[in-house]
Amino acid sequence: MLKMKSLLSLVIAASFFSVLPAHSTEIIKLATTTSTENSGLLKELLPKFESESGYKVQVIATGTGKALKLGEQGDVDLVMTHAPSAEAKFVADGFGVEPRGIMENDFVVLGPKNDPAKIRDSKTAEEAFSKIAKSGVPFISRGDNSGTHIKELEVWKAASVTPDFKGYTSVGQGMGKTLLMANEMQGYTLSDRGTFVAYKTKLDLGVDFDGGKTLANPYQVVLINSAKYPDLNHKGAKALSDWLISKEGQSMINNFKVEGEQLFKATYSE
Repeated sequence: MLKMKSLLSLVIAASFFSVLPAHSTEIIKLATTTSTENSGLLKELLPKFESESGYKVQVIATGTGKALKLGEQGDVDLVMTHAPSAEAKFVADGFGVEPRGIMENDFVVLGPKNDPAKIRDSKTAEEAFSKIAKSGVPFISRGDNSGTHIKELEVWKAASVTPDFKGYTSVGQGMGKTLLMANEMQGYTLSDRGTFVAYKTKLDLGVDFDGGKTLANPYQVVLINSAKYPDLNHKGAKALSDWLISKEGQSMINNFKVEGEQLFKATYSE
């Protein structure tokens, strides 16, 4: 009889847990880019938010395209990405709400320190890319539909270059692995500055071109539309979004440094 009662208790418990919502109110699922993870920024910010709010943040670090797809599918509570055109479509299509620009850094063209394609005296990113295409020196592309990959394709298009030239290699990897491959092949690549600084001691590459509006790299945080996915942790997602634009969150973004270098500039304004 005792065994039967114990078995019945287990069945009831299993039934109870099976009907719990997939998104616990204690967990916030954040889909974000590998750059915010690889740079160490999230490891700096999230423990502070968690200690103050009581929430725990589960980070899914991937390319921007995949992060937004997770949002479209209702698999996460909010996204933090860096591809303005893709984010605008995400919101226009009704998947995202309350987009907020929270910070920016920039993209840099990395390459061998002797700059074999001679891009350092280029006036624009488009000119630099054109020189690389003509040089025969390898160019390593993330090829993963990330914000960095989207930016890279925009620059090739603006430069009127089809990225299928000899030496162009699309690897379908995150920023960290792409940097290591570019380093091994002594080729060029496009990187966000934050990940480059975080990996700098592992690389024999330098910044061969930077600057200009073309290589600006703004980040936004976007909530998932509650009308499409009412069962997500919208309260927790809003709490995290609000914290990121708060005075404390913005100050921590500005003060985050690696090797003494500020990686991101806080940009939120009312």
